[in-house]
Amino acid sequence: MSSESTDSTYSAERAVSELFDLREKVALISGAGGWLGSAMSRALAEAGANVVATSRDSARAEECAAALPAVGGQGHHGVALDHLDETSIESGFAEALDLAGRIDILVNNGHAANASDLTSVNGEEFNRSLANATGYFLLARKLRDHAVARGGGASVVMIGSMYGVVGSYPEAYEGLAPASPVAYHALKGGIVHMCRHLAVYWAKDGVRVNCLSPGPFPGPAANTGMVERLVGKSPMGRMGRPEELKGALVFLASEASSYVTGQNLLVDGGWTAW
Repeated sequence: MSSESTDSTYSAERAVSELFDLREKVALISGAGGWLGSAMSRALAEAGANVVATSRDSARAEECAAALPAVGGQGHHGVALDHLDETSIESGFAEALDLAGRIDILVNNGHAANASDLTSVNGEEFNRSLANATGYFLLARKLRDHAVARGGGASVVMIGSMYGVVGSYPEAYEGLAPASPVAYHALKGGIVHMCRHLAVYWAKDGVRVNCLSPGPFPGPAANTGMVERLVGKSPMGRMGRPEELKGALVFLASEASSYVTGQNLLVDGGWTAW
């Protein structure tokens, strides 16, 4: 490389603060009001993005949007969107575009849960769990098509799980709570691989697709005995705090990860490093 091209490269180098800056970006996040979704929604807003917070319930979506900080005076919106319903995906995405004008970032976080474990889950429940992945794909494709139509890039972040990479410990649940659902493991493993597949097909369109996989982040309602057992399995000896996903999400959503696609970023306290 010539010294001239090297100088040109360095003169165009952006500062870290600029790379992580989401000002003038619009981010749509599904499941915006959940235990982890609310923290991730705040992260996007705190980084400067205009956030479209979605939920299956329109009042809940609007409540989530109203609670978000507006550090740069940006506007947030609440939109009803059920990612298990293709008609709702179509109408919700269209409404988001009408309200925000464009969408640059999609965080596929919504999740319709089913607690039935491998001893009791039936076929209908299993298929409904896998339908979460269908919704993730349909929403991601809507963003890709929108990005191509307006001639700009986009970032898709799929929310996976450490349980899309490793199996769970039966003794962590035995006698206290249902085993980690087999359908959940199948779903999250599929999401992790779907992100790789979409990434290689959409790279030429300037659309990056990555997966953010949380480790153990139990909510307030989690069985305390089970949580104690999980703590014993963690290299860091503790559970994750929702705020510990914020930096990783902003990294994947922003230009800080402009050369990253098709990857699965695990935020798990070392769980999968054993």
